[in-house]
Amino acid sequence: MLTGSDLLAKVKELGDIAKSELVRECGYVSTKKDGGERLNFTSFYEALLEAKGVSLGGDGAVGKGGRKLSYTAKVQGNGNLLVGKAYTAMLDLSPGDEFDIKLGKKAIRLIPVGGSEEEE
Repeated sequence: MLTGSDLLAKVKELGDIAKSELVRECGYVSTKKDGGERLNFTSFYEALLEAKGVSLGGDGAVGKGGRKLSYTAKVQGNGNLLVGKAYTAMLDLSPGDEFDIKLGKKAIRLIPVGGSEEEE
């Protein structure tokens, strides 16, 4: 995948061609499970903006839709307490990660299995 000045030069070189062909020629293509081709338009446009000096602010402090994180959670109607994707991404958590639940008088602490309570 081309980035930076290489990406800008390739886009200029290719001129007025179909957007899907532009994405393909710049290397933003992956293979689907069925062997088909997937064009990664979002990655292409993000790289193009970055190459032009536009920062999208990937500091992890903004959730989907550009909202600021509230650092609060609500118990859902089914009794589940949901911690959103933005928070798990900030902590670099993956599906299957396990936690010990420690209940205090007015707090719930999640400690990674095998971790220590002092880690912050």
